[in-house]
Amino acid sequence: ISLLTVSLAISVGTVFGLLAGYLRGWTDRLLMMVNDALLAFPGMLLALGLLAIVGASQYGIVLALGIAYIPTVVRVVRSTVLSLREREFIEASRVIGNSELYTMWKHIAPNCVAPLIVLATSMFGWAILSESALSFLGLGVPPPAATWGNMLASSRPHLVTAPWLGFFPGLMIAIALIGINLFGDALRDRLDPRMTR
Repeated sequence: ISLLTVSLAISVGTVFGLLAGYLRGWTDRLLMMVNDALLAFPGMLLALGLLAIVGASQYGIVLALGIAYIPTVVRVVRSTVLSLREREFIEASRVIGNSELYTMWKHIAPNCVAPLIVLATSMFGWAILSESALSFLGLGVPPPAATWGNMLASSRPHLVTAPWLGFFPGLMIAIALIGINLFGDALRDRLDPRMTR
């Protein structure tokens, strides 16, 4: 669920962020107006509202959390594109006759990878926590599926007599989040074009 959520948010948010930052003008104003309207809602509240519409299922959670995280990706990509758009290598690409679309995808998008990797790993952790919270509240994947949120919710009546039922799912959430953040830092250091010499 977290992987699909992050993939949806990163792919859609990157496209909108590239278009808003590179094309500017009315495209930027229109996309950022919609983006700011989505940012006005807290992510979990927006996800709860969308789950009420589409229903509690695996793909409903992916859609709800993905839409809730898209505005953050759009902001990060747009700010990166705005700082890159006036650089010399972008001007050189325009001068030699490359199209705007080619310049966006060939020269600007690869330079957005490093901030996107850091954001994606953070969002992966957010998605794990949000899915666990929604499942704990009973709005996640239905109970036959094993999720950490469902395990925590079902362990509540037994916490006094069997505390390990709630301890181990919580511990696994913490270990997963730490591992994902460490992986993201290592991947960013490996893929950042400014770090390679």
